[in-house]
Parts: sequence; structure tokens; C-alpha cells
Amino acid sequence: WDRCQMLSIKGISTSVGQEQQAGMKEKRVLEDLDMPLARRETETLFQEQPETGNQYLEDTLLRSYLKTHLPPKVLEEVHQDLERFGNRLLTKIQPLSRECELNPPVFRQYDAWGRRVDHIHTCSAWRRMKEISAEEGLIAEAYERRYSSWSRPYQAVKLYLFSSSSGGFNCPLAMTDGAAKVIESLGVPGSLKNAFDRLTSRDPEKFWTSGQWMTERRGGSDVANGTETVARKQPDGSYRLYGFKWFTSAADSDVTLTLARIADAEGQCTQGSRGLSLFFLRVRDEEGKLNGIQVQRLKDKLGTRQMATAELWLQGARAELISAEGRGVAAISNMLNITRIHNVIGAVASMRRMISLSRDYARKRVAFGKLLKDHPLHMQTLARMEVQVRGAFLLLMEIVRLLGLAETNLASEQEQLLLRLLIPVAKLYTGKQASAVAVEAMESFGGQGYMEDTGLPVLLRDTLVLSIWEGTTNILSLDVLRSLAKSHGQVVAVFLSSVQKKLELASGTEELGPAVQRTREAIGSLRRFMEAAGSERALTMELAARDFSYSLARIYTGRALLMEHAARPDASSSDVCAALRWCHQELCPVAAESGRGSYGSGAALQDSALVFGHS
Repeated sequence: WDRCQMLSIKGISTSVGQEQQAGMKEKRVLEDLDMPLARRETETLFQEQPETGNQYLEDTLLRSYLKTHLPPKVLEEVHQDLERFGNRLLTKIQPLSRECELNPPVFRQYDAWGRRVDHIHTCSAWRRMKEISAEEGLIAEAYERRYSSWSRPYQAVKLYLFSSSSGGFNCPLAMTDGAAKVIESLGVPGSLKNAFDRLTSRDPEKFWTSGQWMTERRGGSDVANGTETVARKQPDGSYRLYGFKWFTSAADSDVTLTLARIADAEGQCTQGSRGLSLFFLRVRDEEGKLNGIQVQRLKDKLGTRQMATAELWLQGARAELISAEGRGVAAISNMLNITRIHNVIGAVASMRRMISLSRDYARKRVAFGKLLKDHPLHMQTLARMEVQVRGAFLLLMEIVRLLGLAETNLASEQEQLLLRLLIPVAKLYTGKQASAVAVEAMESFGGQGYMEDTGLPVLLRDTLVLSIWEGTTNILSLDVLRSLAKSHGQVVAVFLSSVQKKLELASGTEELGPAVQRTREAIGSLRRFMEAAGSERALTMELAARDFSYSLARIYTGRALLMEHAARPDASSSDVCAALRWCHQELCPVAAESGRGSYGSGAALQDSALVFGHS
């Protein structure tokens, strides 16, 4: 434990050169404190601002992952590009991000002469982010497939580096990627060829972004019962959409995908999910006028204020039916998978950003006569956060590795099942991780973390949406159960088999022995819970859904990822330490709670009585 603690104190993600440079800074800070106030260089400052350098070069976990997994030729090209991109982020893109935060979109409904214009004005920095996204191929990279199955992981790495410096532009990129994926899954029909080319373009003049208009007045996740928008077929084969979209992210996008119910000749619509079809539409026509759309207002959100989110009336918006009639939910599922993966990318990126700033601050801030990095309790707190972000990062990379295989027809049936399971698991778990880490990291700055002009509160606010957007924790937990039911339990068998194989590899590393043992115990507990739950009513599994999903996330992250990474021949002591610490937590909370009787019908009644105060 002492060894792990010392490794954590030294700063897990720093090189020797960076440590020497940091040591010189620390010495200057301490010398400065010994000077009379009038002589101090920082006499007008109370504390020094935390800073980061090239995010790629400073991220040793990222670099070690790429070195381990990428083919040498691919690694050589990718390394050069990521180092260049890291410098661009530091010198050019981060200042734009701050501009986006300080200049949120403004809605002007009427012009000076009373004419309705419904203009959403975005700042120049936001528009520049769109150009940069095209130039860097942040969408294109995944669809050009220059590196075969490794193209998707490479795109994810660039998005991971970009996310926390994007000024919120990572959100429209998520939906753009999702729209491109849907169109590709449909075989890129001729009518959508131009849209696909623009969504995946590297030319800033041609690049389009997409929205995703699903949420209506009755809410977001229950689209089967909440979608009221009606589509009326026109003589030329196109459709006109009529309805109210209550929450439309990136309302300044060029195009969007949306769900609607097709009205028959009598004006009647099929209800439920079987009545939903998927449509593609341009937000503006060739003259730049809104396409039968009226903007009611911009949303006043807690976070992601850099991005225009609006309430929209569709009043005859011209659209193209792109799914089979009544198969809209199935068609848009590809988009949801991609946007959920982007959610994971945003979660991991936000954690890495907050920890990087906290670590730099620990080298500069003096309290009680010494630097924060020399306070063991403070460093223990940072080390615990570091373990969380390491696990989340490796879980992300596992998912995009599997996605890359699937997109290039190289994934086995077992790998495809595993991907289907891990996407909702990772989205729900990393969303909660990110919120917890952001709050903890904010605390590491003391009062400065609460000051708006430090730029730290915006990181926290933008993180909180990650457990809500694209499905809340409970909704996604139920989605995990659906994946089990649809595969008739096969996905669980694949999950357990995959875990077992990785454990066998890790068991050859003596230092990982305690982690291997704890993971085996957790797998046994999970098996016993599944066997017992098989004979119970559906209520048992619904009540257990969240804890069950957490158990899958913790077991898979601990065994398959942290331990696998730590079992490499060139693994560092920090890699081993992270794997051991991950396994200190309860790896199978569903078994622990089941043993306490938390999932029976009696427990459900007690929950209701507790919440509503029944006797």
C-alpha cells in the first residue's frame, strides 16, 4: 500500500522531465513565500493558476494503450498527428473554448421592423469549432477507415482529447457521427449521398452537423408513447411534419434526424413504437430560410450553455422518410449507440481534465506550510480519482475497439453481443463516475473551485448532463436487462467467458494475485445472483437493474481492462497499483444488496412507504 501511495503522490501521469520541471516550479513557489510581500513577484495574486501542457504527451495511460494495441505503422502515423493535435489544442483551441463559454448563443425572434426571423446567433469561436472539427477529421476519420478496425479507436482518441477544449462542440459532433452512422447502415441511398458526404467531410466549407430531434412534450426516453409529431405524405413522395419538439440540442445544425407518425388517408396514426418512422430533413432551405420551423425559445440550462438547445414547432417541415414505415426506433438505434459512446468519451475526458488541473494545482498551492502534494491525505484523494479515470478510459477504449471490429466485419458474434451489452453499461457508469470525480476535483481547489471566473464551475456543470442525456441511469439499467432478455441469457455467458479468459492471463502476474482473487469471488457472487434471480419475478430484476449494471461495469473494468493492462510485460508499477486499488471496492454490489433483501416485493413496498411517508 505504501508503495502505491508514494506512486500516487509522485503523479501517475508524468515523465521524469516533467517531474524535474515541476520540482523547479515548486521551489520557486516556496521561495516566493519567504519573501517580504513587497518583493514577491506574485504580490497581486494569492494563488497560481493550474495549467496543463500538451494533453496527448502528458497522458501516459493513453500513450501506453496505443503502444500496446496499435500496429507499429499505424502507431507511428497516429503518434505524429496526436502530438501535433495536442499542440493545436493548447495554443489555438482552448482559447476558443473559453470564448464559447463566455458568449453563449442568443435568440432573436423578430427584426427591428417586426418581421419574424427566428435567428439563433452563435459566436465566432463556436463557428470556428465547426471548421476545426472538419479540418481534424473528427467525424471523417471513423468513416474513411484508413486504419481498418483501428480507425474508430483513433477517432475516439481525438474526440477524447478535443472534448474538454471544444467549448461544448462535442455535443453536435456526437449527433453528426450518429446521423452518419444511420445513413451508412441504410447503405447510403442516393437521396442521402450528398448529406453523408457532407457529414463526413474534411472540408470546412462543405461540412454539415446534424441534430437529433426526439424529445417531445411528454418526455425523452419513452418515445413510443411520447411522440406526437405527425408526418403527412405529399404528392411528390416527400412528407410534411407537424408537431412540437420540446428539446432539440444543437438547434443551429444543418440537418437532423427525427421521429414522427405517418398519418393514413383518414388522418389516423398508429400508436406505440410500431407507429414511429424515421425522417431526415434540412433545417433551412436553399435560400437560408427555416424549413417550416419556428423557434419558440432557447432552453435556459444548468450547463452546456455554449450550445443552442431550443423548443421548435414543426409547421409543415419538408422531410424525407428514410426508414421502413413503422421501423423508426430500430433505424435510429444506430444513432443512439454512437451518441452514447460519445457520452462516454465526454465523461472520461472531463475526468481527465479535472484531475490534470488538480494535479498541477497540488504542485503550486501551499497550505499549512507545504505544498498540497506533500499532504498525504490530499494525494490519497487524487489517487482515488486517478484510479476511476483509468478504469473509465480503458472501458471506453474496449468499446470503440469492439465497434471498430464490427464496422469492418471483423467482430465475432460473441464480440458483437459484448458490444451491445457494454455500451449502456459504460454510458450509465461513466456518467455517474464523471459527476463524482468533478465534484471531488472541484473541492481540491478549495474556494477557488467555486469561483466562476476560474473556468472550473463550467466543467462541473457540463459534466452533470452526462448521466441524463441519452438515457438516465435507470433507463439504461433497464436497457441492460433488455439486452439479456433478447439474447436469452447468451450475452451474460459471453460476458463471464470473456472475464474468465482475461483473468487467466492476469493470474500469471504475481503482484495482481489479490485483485485476481477478489474478481473471481465477485464473478462467483454474480453467478449465484443470476441463478437465484432466474426463478424470481420480473420485479426482482427491475429492482436489481442498477446494481446489476454497476456490477458488470466494475467486474469488467477491473478484470478485463485494468488487470489486462497491468499484466503487460512493460507495465508500470502505477498500472499494477491502479488494478489493485480498483478491486478494493465492492465489485458485485448486486449480490451484496440481494443478500440484504433489497429486491423483493416487500422491499418495493418499503421503498414507496419510505419515499411518501406511508405508515
